[in-house]
Amino acid sequence: VFGSRTAMELKGISCHDLELYQEKRKNCCVSRSFGRKVTKLEELKESVTTHCLNAAEKIRLDKQTAKKITVFIRTSPFQIRNNYYANSKDVDLPIRTSDSIILIKQALAALKSIYKEGYRYQKTGIILSGLKDVNAYNKNLFSTINNDEKRIKLMQAIDNTNIKYGRNALS
Repeated sequence: VFGSRTAMELKGISCHDLELYQEKRKNCCVSRSFGRKVTKLEELKESVTTHCLNAAEKIRLDKQTAKKITVFIRTSPFQIRNNYYANSKDVDLPIRTSDSIILIKQALAALKSIYKEGYRYQKTGIILSGLKDVNAYNKNLFSTINNDEKRIKLMQAIDNTNIKYGRNALS
């Protein structure tokens, strides 16, 4: 069947319908390896902050919000003299959000809880998961976090400035 479909496609006879609807992403991962090994918590914080800003910008452009954030760090698995260390922490957000400020605060708290001194880290990253459309129901009876209009406009202004003047012009 596959061979005959391929032959028909090569003759110009369409066997598969064109999919016009593109499904939105369910997760957003941003991670990078460092050019050199990193030992200081401050450098890891800078990296995680940058990853959060990039991931939040991506999901805002897709008009989505996240329910969970995962922060991960690791050393090189190929180090001979040093021990290998890798860890991650999941943070379940009380209210779905795409607000960079809220995401960064949660990510840095998670990073602080998994960081161990004395290791030479090679990679950090974050994963935003549980993504849904902005219009999805996002209220929580027990939460005090509020996605007000000022914060939404601030995020739009940051995104527009970064698009115009280059990524990370504002952070």
